[in-house]
This record gives sequence, structure tokens and C-alpha cells, in this order.
Amino acid sequence: MSKLQIFKKYPSIFWISNIIELFERYAWYGFYMGFGLFLVGSKETGAMGFSPVEKGAIMGTGSMLLYFLPILTGAIADKIGYKKVLLLSFLLYSSGFYMIQQFQSFKMVFVSFIWICVGGAFFKPIISAMISKTTNEETASIGFGIFYMMVNIGGFIGPFVAGIVLGKGWNFVFMLSIASIAINFLITLLFFKEPKEEKKSTPLLQAIIQPFINIFITIINWRYTMFLLIMSIFWAAFNQLYYSFPNFIDDWVNTAIIFQGIHSVFPALAELINTGKGTVSAVTLSSLDSFYIIVFQIAVSAFVMRFRPLNAMIGGIFVLAIGLSMMFAFQNGWIVLFGLLIFGLGEMSSSPKYTEYVGSIAPADKKALYMGSSFLPIALGHQIAGFLSGAPYEKVADKLFLLKAEVAKRGLTVPEIGDSFTKTDYFNEAARQMNLSQQQLTDFLWNSYHPQSVWIIFGSVALSAVVLLFLYDRFIITFHSHSPKQEKPGA
Repeated sequence: MSKLQIFKKYPSIFWISNIIELFERYAWYGFYMGFGLFLVGSKETGAMGFSPVEKGAIMGTGSMLLYFLPILTGAIADKIGYKKVLLLSFLLYSSGFYMIQQFQSFKMVFVSFIWICVGGAFFKPIISAMISKTTNEETASIGFGIFYMMVNIGGFIGPFVAGIVLGKGWNFVFMLSIASIAINFLITLLFFKEPKEEKKSTPLLQAIIQPFINIFITIINWRYTMFLLIMSIFWAAFNQLYYSFPNFIDDWVNTAIIFQGIHSVFPALAELINTGKGTVSAVTLSSLDSFYIIVFQIAVSAFVMRFRPLNAMIGGIFVLAIGLSMMFAFQNGWIVLFGLLIFGLGEMSSSPKYTEYVGSIAPADKKALYMGSSFLPIALGHQIAGFLSGAPYEKVADKLFLLKAEVAKRGLTVPEIGDSFTKTDYFNEAARQMNLSQQQLTDFLWNSYHPQSVWIIFGSVALSAVVLLFLYDRFIITFHSHSPKQEKPGA
């Protein structure tokens, strides 16, 4: 029998669920990859003009809730039905994408993003549960492979397209996300069917409280809690891909050489991604992380499968730390893209092994409890990532912050940024008074204030996770491995 025959064993709802996942990831990453730019960008472009500290607070808090709330939303979905919760999720999503464009104040944009993340939190547990419910021991491996492929295809196409339409205005980015969610609403309404299972008689309140009890049961294992805390450090470093990387590219990186290089080989592609200035947008470039995963994940997974999960994670995070450092250490666009590739290879080596490791250390009768708590470091990592991309990033690498310092140092008189005087106006006026072009101003700030030194912060955070995992493996796991009362450390 051909291996292709296995695809006939998946029910139609399996494929419908994957299509829904694809469009949802398109909508989410299409806006999220450039969200940091939207929050700090100059107002005349349709962006908010916030500070990096405000950006970090909004993104960190909202994204933390996105990963924490599924312990509640999953219980609600199990109780009242997946289809109803999916439709609610899409209503929250689309209305949130619309609302966030209508406000100018920090508080209301904050509330709008929380609104969007609540919609995402209702969605997040459902499709992965559907994949699990519609596969068996024979079909699960390929089934989840298809699912993760949909995640990364959406994660690539969404921001890639968003980067192309961004030149027309931020409203086009949000409109595409709304359109994608609208498609999902129709698919769900017309074709989605509830999985067949016995109705649960557990009261809703008890169903909501039980996950918190489960979390408590797992975190009283101090060694497991220590592992989760270490991994939160990893996720804090990893999430700079979304929180700081697009902003760094936008402020400092020369993407014109990338455009010129692509144009010399594929003129049509170069013109497609052209911002209109002979450059490539930060959002489009950032989307290549998902593209790398689509191309290399199978090969990387085949390579790391020979290692213990914890060793693979340590090695993968070390590689990721090198890539992350390169992403923030250079102005040359090609070197930065190569750093993104190294980052992606580290991500492919470490991130999938995280789930595998949690499953391997969980006692046989508590595997579901442990897997349920494995999202906690991701949530905490987002909150820490928001802090790192705020004040620390601003003082070291934010272009406007550094320019204001130079303006004050020279005693120049440049108006304060406000409704009638935007960030762009500030840069133009400061450059005029300093007798520099915008490129010369960028190079002067780069050479005088060394914003590339932010790589030390982010790289050190990632490396600290490597060191702590190594110590955890050598002194915590090894020390206890001979005790029959302790869980096995892994494969």
C-alpha cells in the first residue's frame, strides 16, 4: 500500500480544521510581525507613535494573556462546544482588528490588543485538540506534521503579504487580517462539525477551576518548576523576533542591498517586495523565519532526533543565541538575514524538543497535567520579552531616543513631537540642523552610540538559558536520577 494512502484515513473535519488554522495564522502573524512597528511608527503613516516602553507593555501583557487564558478557554470550549467558541473567537478577532485602528490613546490601543488576544485565547486550544481527536496512533505523526506545516505557511505568507501592502497604509494590513478571519467564520459556520464524544456532566465552574488545580499539582514539583522558569528565559529571548527585530531593521539595517541583490537575479520578485524606495520592509524580511522552517524543519528534526531532548534543546538554544546576536549586531542586510537563518535553525532544534521533553519527564499518570502546564513559561516569556524590548532596548538601540540625546548634547532646538509635529518631522528637522542626510544621520548615530550593542543583552539572555539548562541537567537531573522516587530525566 502506498504511503499516500494514509491521507485518505483523515476525516474531512481534519482538513477543515487545518484550513482554519492556516487562515488564522495568516491573520495573526500578518499583523503581529509588524505590530511593534505599528505601535512606535510615525503617526502620519497611520501608526501610533508610542515609545518602546509603551510598545513592550502592550505586546508583553497581551501576548502573555494569549498563552495563559487557554487554561480557561479550553475548559469553556469543552463544555459549550468547539463551534460556538470558534465563532466567538472570530467575532472577537475581527472586531479587535477593526477597533485597534480607531483609537489613538495608549489605554484604548492596549484594551484593543487585549481584546484581540482574548479572541486568540479562545481559538488557540481548539484546533490542536481537533487534530488530536481526528487522528489515531497510526495517523497522528503525519497529522500533526500537516498541522505545524499549516502554522508555518500562514506564519510566512501573512507577514510577507503584509510587508508588501504596508506601503499603502496600516489599514490594509488590518483589512487583510479581518478578511482572513471572515473566511474562517464562514468555513466554521458552514462546514465545521463538533467531534463526536460523550457529553461531560462536569459543571462549568468546576471545569474552569480544575485546570488551576492541575497547574498547582505540577508546579509543586520544584525540579519541574525550575525547568519551566529556565525555559521562560529562552522564550523571552526568542520573542525578540517579534518585539524588537522588525524595529531594529526599520531603524538601522540597510535593506537596499538585499533589494538590489534580489533584483539582479529575480527582478519580478524584487519589484513585488519593493517598498517603493528600493528597499525591503522589515515585516517581509522577518517573515523569512517561517519560510526557513518550512524548508528545513524536516531535515533538522531528522538530525536532532539522535540526541536526548534536553541536549538537543541546549544545543539548539546555543545556535539560536548566535543567530539572535547576529540579527542585532550588523547594518548589512545580508548578514542580518543569515543571522535569521541561524536563529531559525536553533529554533527548529530546540522548540519542538521542548514538548517532547515535558512528555518524557512527566509521570505516566500525570502526562496530561504536565503538558497542560507547559504553556506557562511561554506566557511568562512574553511578559519578560515585553520588558526587554521596552526600556532596555530604548536606551541602547531606539533611534529616536538616541537622536534626542544627540540633539540635547548639541543644544539644538527641535520641536517636541506632537499631533502637528511627527517623528518623521523630528528626524527631518534634526538632520537639517546637523547638515546630514537621513542615511548620514543613521550612520552617525550607529557609529557614535553603538545601538548594535543591544545584541549583548539579547544574546546574553539566550546564553543564560543555555548555561542554566546545562547546570540543570548536570546537577539537578543527574543528582536525582538514581532515586527510584524521581521521574526519569528524559529519553
